[in-house]
Amino acid sequence: MYNYDSHDQAFVEARSREFRDQVERRITGKLSEDEFKPMRLMNGVYLQLHAYMLRVAIPYGTLSADQMRKLAFLAEKYDRGYGHFTTRQNIQYNWPKLIDIPDMLDHLAEVQMHAIQTSGNCIRNVTSDPFAGVAGDEWIDPRPTAELLRQWSSLHPEFAYLPRKFKFAVTGAAEDRTALKFHDIGLKVKPGVDDNPAYEIWVGGGQGRTPRIAVLFEDNVPLSELLPKLDSMLRVYNLHGRRDNKYKARIKILVAEYGLENYRRDVEEDLALQSLEPFEPAVAEYHRIAKDFEQSDLTPLPSASNGDNPPALASWIKQNVTSHKVPGYGVVSISLKPKGGIPGDATAEQMYALADLADRYSQGELRVTHRQNIVLPSVAAKDFAALHEALVKQGLAEDNIGQLSDIIACPGLDYCALATARSIPVAQELSTQLREREKRDDLSGLTLNISGCINACGHHHAASIGILGLNRAETESYQITLGGSSNDNASVGGILGPGFAQSEIPGAIDRILDFYIGSKQEGESFNQTYRRLGKAAFREAVYVAA
Repeated sequence: MYNYDSHDQAFVEARSREFRDQVERRITGKLSEDEFKPMRLMNGVYLQLHAYMLRVAIPYGTLSADQMRKLAFLAEKYDRGYGHFTTRQNIQYNWPKLIDIPDMLDHLAEVQMHAIQTSGNCIRNVTSDPFAGVAGDEWIDPRPTAELLRQWSSLHPEFAYLPRKFKFAVTGAAEDRTALKFHDIGLKVKPGVDDNPAYEIWVGGGQGRTPRIAVLFEDNVPLSELLPKLDSMLRVYNLHGRRDNKYKARIKILVAEYGLENYRRDVEEDLALQSLEPFEPAVAEYHRIAKDFEQSDLTPLPSASNGDNPPALASWIKQNVTSHKVPGYGVVSISLKPKGGIPGDATAEQMYALADLADRYSQGELRVTHRQNIVLPSVAAKDFAALHEALVKQGLAEDNIGQLSDIIACPGLDYCALATARSIPVAQELSTQLREREKRDDLSGLTLNISGCINACGHHHAASIGILGLNRAETESYQITLGGSSNDNASVGGILGPGFAQSEIPGAIDRILDFYIGSKQEGESFNQTYRRLGKAAFREAVYVAA
């Protein structure tokens, strides 16, 4: 893992002291809420429906056991005993008191964490592959690049007030586990020359009101040119991005309306005017960072036989364990989607337990996924049974990774001031329904994502089955989309038809699945069946049958 140097540590500590002063002035009335708002947003503090919310950055989703313990402590002392892991590999605390947040930031600084740039119109937390460094299909570890981006983008003077929030994703593997093409800029890291990486740069992806799939900006960009190129890409966006309409302020709109070739031309013109001197240390800094991510030697071990395992353990291994690049180890995904539970929530007790299990079985390291689950990246196969037993005791042994019940859901109208409908109750009811259905039907490979408003924090556009909660005449109405995907063959789901009441959603989902299972050809995925038969056939099955 990357370890802060003295500059990093001084940076987060100074920012914490600065925010403590701002909070004191807000509480004493020296700052109005309008004056305080831009200050709190740059420090990850939102004003939700019922309370302030603190969003803590987990850069590229990587956590040490000690950092997880600190997150558990914050949930226990300053919140209501739980935290919510998000689709940007962050954690949110929904009930802190404003007066306590500076203390929370001080605690975070003690373990090299912060909440800087987790909100506001700036470059947000850089996300990456939760299997980075251990995946068998990896070309190159993306985390050194993600850390380089974090350092470049933190308090970048030109990009603190962009037209809209800006999101990066970085992957270095054949399988995209980052939803790269739904980001403002996505980077694919591949081996280059002289032990340096090279990059595919994708631009203009995003969700929200107008979902877009990113397009390839440039291939085979050498490491020495990466930061200057990205800097110019952001400068052109900052200059031309819409500021009169927040729904049209994202780079996806600029690229779509201005045209990729015009945008690319402006970037090259801007790059030609820049001094490259500030970027010259980047290559050496990358290699300094990369040393922190070098894997401690894992001795190959014999693969454990699963033939004699009890059914619950065997099912959990099959569903939640992925092959590791070192023989005899596995990448273990821990579901935060229990039957009837709230997707992404973990109690303080569970977080403490996960930290202990990381120390015991995974070299003290954890990851957060964009699907709101937790990963132990390097677990010896001989320890699977003991780990599973410990997870059972904590209610964390759900064997549904990659199943339809592995639902993404935003907090929705239970918490969020922007939401137009509830997401959590829908997710809870569907998870119970789907866990029962998964006992008889193979629903692996399908995804179901739920958003409580058009901002699409629940990634509903990018799911096989998406659900969007809307307000129709002061009534919650749920629109269903079909055929979305967040992998390398990314696609935007299409609206099936009129919305449903919340009580009608379980039946509608059942009819969709009934029609798919009855119509699919051998080896055919849900999206393949949907595209072969067309929306009209699914629509008739769902609405006529109702």
